[in-house]
Amino acid sequence: MHTHGLHHVTAVASDPQRNVDFYTEVLGLRLVKQTVNFDETSTYHLYYGNETGTPGTVLTFFPFEGAHQGRPGKGQATATGFVIPESAVDYWVDRLTTHDVAVDEPIERFDETVVRFEDPDGQPLELVTGETDVEPWADGPVPVDDAIRGFHGVTLEPLDSEVTGTVLETLGYEQVRTEANRVRYRVPGERASVVDLRTDGGERGQPGAGTVHHVAFRTPNDETQDTWRERLSDAGLFVTPQKDRQYFRSIYFREPGGVLFEIATDGPGFTRDESVPALGTNLKLPPWLESDRERLEERLPELEQTTVSEAN
Repeated sequence: MHTHGLHHVTAVASDPQRNVDFYTEVLGLRLVKQTVNFDETSTYHLYYGNETGTPGTVLTFFPFEGAHQGRPGKGQATATGFVIPESAVDYWVDRLTTHDVAVDEPIERFDETVVRFEDPDGQPLELVTGETDVEPWADGPVPVDDAIRGFHGVTLEPLDSEVTGTVLETLGYEQVRTEANRVRYRVPGERASVVDLRTDGGERGQPGAGTVHHVAFRTPNDETQDTWRERLSDAGLFVTPQKDRQYFRSIYFREPGGVLFEIATDGPGFTRDESVPALGTNLKLPPWLESDRERLEERLPELEQTTVSEAN
């Protein structure tokens, strides 16, 4: 039994409009859902992905206006990687530079080309050359031949890489390669299958804008999620009861290396309350918050989305 790669990654941001502008207009991802943080309803929960938010493509944000700046470091996920075609490397270096994003010179890692940069809140991001079964968002501002194709994986900097590696093995990952200060784990699957562990020392991370809140792994349904809950509890980890996130159902646990992990079901998906053409265009609330909609909308800043034609 194994998990099926990454489901989503959730990070903290500051300015919500700046967040929307960067991820849709610069990176060319689709905003597939606007809702609120169900545990802190004063802020949005924004989801970006491919056309329908396929599991393995979705980067989500809690954009707290005025949030203090965080610092990626030990005990956190410190980079999120997306897949791009090998032929798209020069396109992306030029595109990011044109949009005033500082880009490092591409590097080679595990026989892949990696383009490193940061989002407006300082969150480390990577574009990694490779293959995937994910279809990119074809109606965004980036030509489809160059567009992002979901996640490649994440880099973790755990407090203890050995114990985190043991947890990954419990989740079905296998250690496949080592290079310098990095150990690569991979799980069977065609997308979002990589987790790298950094084994070098560094400062402990500080939560806040520009840092990852949690990393979610895929499981097909409630039954397999129940099995994971039993297996992880038997391994001595404290696992939360299932939480209904409307578009998936989740359990959470903090692995001993400090990173908050989630196991999320593939379904029901982002089309449960919006049609595919309408995804991400309106604030959607779960039934238990609908009666509070007027008050919540008054507290949230207005968001504008640039149309594709304007972004091109």
